[in-house]
Amino acid sequence: MAAVPGGRVLVVAENLDPAADMVVAELNARRVPVVRFDVADFPQHITLAADYGAEGWAGVLEHAGRTVRLDDVRSIYWHRPGRPHVDEAIPDAYRVWARDQADAALLNLLAALPVRWLNNPHTDRPASHKPQQLALASRCGLTVPRTLVTNVPEAARKWAADLGAPIICKPVLGGRLDDPGERRRMVPAHQVDPNSLDDSVKLTAHLFQEKIPKDFEVRLTVVGCELFAATIHAGSVQAEQDWRSDYPNLSYGTTSVPETVARGVRGYCTWSGLAFGAFDFAVTPAGEWVFFECNPSGTWAWVEQRTGLPIAAAHATYLQGADA
Repeated sequence: MAAVPGGRVLVVAENLDPAADMVVAELNARRVPVVRFDVADFPQHITLAADYGAEGWAGVLEHAGRTVRLDDVRSIYWHRPGRPHVDEAIPDAYRVWARDQADAALLNLLAALPVRWLNNPHTDRPASHKPQQLALASRCGLTVPRTLVTNVPEAARKWAADLGAPIICKPVLGGRLDDPGERRRMVPAHQVDPNSLDDSVKLTAHLFQEKIPKDFEVRLTVVGCELFAATIHAGSVQAEQDWRSDYPNLSYGTTSVPETVARGVRGYCTWSGLAFGAFDFAVTPAGEWVFFECNPSGTWAWVEQRTGLPIAAAHATYLQGADA
């Protein structure tokens, strides 16, 4: 089975996802057939029947009266969907197992289709790890901060002393804290006094980086071969350390991308198999772009809303494929 150029676009995202809303609206405006659903509705509210034959996988996916044939899919936009919710009637001992069965069946069946992805989660997930991101970015010609990953206090203190410059601590893996009775919180990047590096470093892995002097930061959104660079200017010390921790004190703009950075970013996406990436850079007072990370499933609706950059249109063009 080959992907159908005039077939449907599947949008797989949470029901309250503004980015998915914008992509669907853009596809509708172009009269591109689209079906949207959330993995969280499978298997209770989504039915799937697929069989494999000489032409590959064929079958039907149905949700809320909307039906799509697997051999009529041209592309898939996969953006942070929920996990499957299984029936409460399943005994507790089997609920995690049943959820994992549903998750694996739907994801891996869609991944087996010969269609265009933005992004395939099998590519997306390993591309989210910071240590390999830094190595790949450097290999692609991007400037990266000096970095240490350790749970050894002595190693951290020696590294900081040899560096002889301010240092930042940030999570090795993104994620949020879930405190009972409290709003979900993130662990922001924060400056660390080298004299405070005590035995608490032993408790888990830590990622330390040299603190990069910033004139401003850039959220560089990549869709296919298109680059959209939004500038982020911090208006507080807290925002300067991690702009995600103080949104009220941010201002935004747009900028051009130096050719060396554009070439490095495109090479990065090619090597990692990404069609989409949300890259974070610091731009130093001397104008040097320093790579921090790439979130292969990063948010971008806020970028378009604050800057007017046509990111949703780029998604729709990519998902349209040959008919664009």
